[in-house]
Parts: sequence; C-alpha cells; structure tokens
Amino acid sequence: MRQAVFEEIRSQAEQGKTALASFEAEGKVWQRKWTPRERLILLGAGHIALPLCQIGALLDFSVTVLDDRPSFANHLRFPQAETVICDGFCRGLEQISPGPDDYVCVITRGHRYDGECLRQILKGSMPAYLGMIGSRRRVAGMMEELEAEGFDRECLRKICAPIGLPIGGQTTAEIAVSIAAQLVEYRAKNRRQPGESACLPQTNVDEAVLKALSEGAGSQTMALIVETKGSTPAKAGSMMAVDALGRTWGTIGGGCGEAEVIREARLMAGKDQKKLMTVNMTNETAEEEGMVCGGVMTVLLESVSG
Repeated sequence: MRQAVFEEIRSQAEQGKTALASFEAEGKVWQRKWTPRERLILLGAGHIALPLCQIGALLDFSVTVLDDRPSFANHLRFPQAETVICDGFCRGLEQISPGPDDYVCVITRGHRYDGECLRQILKGSMPAYLGMIGSRRRVAGMMEELEAEGFDRECLRKICAPIGLPIGGQTTAEIAVSIAAQLVEYRAKNRRQPGESACLPQTNVDEAVLKALSEGAGSQTMALIVETKGSTPAKAGSMMAVDALGRTWGTIGGGCGEAEVIREARLMAGKDQKKLMTVNMTNETAEEEGMVCGGVMTVLLESVSG
C-alpha cells in the first residue's frame, strides 16, 4: 500500500468527506470505509453536559455545546468540544442547523428551554438521534403539548425521552454514561447501511493512524483486522500503525495478541511486504499467556511504501 493512498484518505477525512480503500492479500479483497466524525450537539451546558462532552469526545464524536449563559458556555469549561456557542437556544440552533446525521441531546436547565429546542429542531430534518432529559411525567406532558401544537406524532415517538439507557444512574457522571451508551447504540445501527455488508466496519476515525501512515516516509506497517471468529478483543475493521522501533498508533485490542502482531509488523516496516497473520486465542499458548478472549482474528499486515 502506497503512502499516497493514506494521504488521500486523510485529506478526505479532514474535509469531512467519506473515503474508501481496498486491501488485497492471498486472493482476497476487503474494503474499509472512513466516514467523518458524527456531530454530537449538547443543548445545555450544565453539570451533565460536562462528563457527556468528555465521554463524547473519547467516543470520536465532534462535540458542539450550546447554552445562553456565558459562565457555562465557554471553551475553558469544555476544552474537549470542537465548538462552544453562547447564545439563545433558538438562535444558536439556527446557526448549528442540526441535520439527519447529527446526534442531539436536549439537556437544558428547564422545561421551557427544552420545549424551545424541540420546536426548533422539529421544524427541520429529524436528527439521527434526538434525546431529551426529564422525568416520565414531564416528558409525557411535553409530548402531549407538542402533539397538540401539530407536530408529527411519529417524529415525537422517535425522541429518546427520558434520555439514556435505563442503567440506574444517579450521579451526573452515571447519567452521562447512560446517555453515551445510547448514543453508541444508535450510531452502530446508523452505520450499518444496506448493501455495505462487504465493507469492514469503521471502528473509529483513526486520525492518529492515518497521520502516521501518511507521514511515515515508508517506514510504517499497517495492521488491519479483516476477519474474526469467536470472542476477540477488537473486531474486524480495527486498525493500527507500527514502525520499525515498535511505536504504535491506534490499537487492535491490546494484550498479548497485539504484542504478537507488533513483533511481526516491526520486521516488515520499510520492506514493501504484506501478509495475513492469524492470532489464535483459543490454543494452549494463549491460555498460558492469560489471553482473556477465546477467539481467532486474521490480521492483514502491509508495509507502507513512500
């Protein structure tokens, strides 16, 4: 695989465009897609928004925060956010313009502001995810109010309210975890597009991996999981870059299995080679090494030429 291919993929990703690459070895061909990071819009910059912004950034969302209070809506408070807007919710939403690929959490400080946000959002396209915080009684009252105003009942039913998965969270951090889990659930469903079964799943945006493979001057080896069977620490589509010194970017699951791949990848760096490698976590050696998973993964190793 030439370095120029990864330069093009990285360029497309930085422009917010989808990129696709094909990989071949031993008569088999796999495709891997890179899509732009999904935008996570937090409407409300209160106490739940803080951990949710942090978790959202860790989960590869591009986070936008909107609130009308200067002491809450600022980059010092939300360093992980791509964008922080201090404005009224209606004006801010006009600026943000949520679309069908966005993930929106309505977590404002009051019922009136929640209603403002929902009314503004429902005038446009339904987001990929729309959740609203609140008790069941409060949520039911809001839905009745919006339906009476003429908003589509089917759209209202798609709103995740109360927001988050029912994991029994009590603290702000636990509630943020429950919301993040629901975001991951919806994103996984939305990424499975019809007709793309032959495409390796995208596990993350791989910015660090793409940077290493596109700037490595031909001294890196790409490690890409192309097939898995049973329980494995990472799934097909996971990608890692390794250089001749054993430095890594990204991960294919960590542990002894990854260490085995790194050893092989170091030897290939800069040598214009490729091979399929099987990492077996079901045999006696794996048991002796204490590998926690019990599956098999096939990893494509391919050195990157300049």
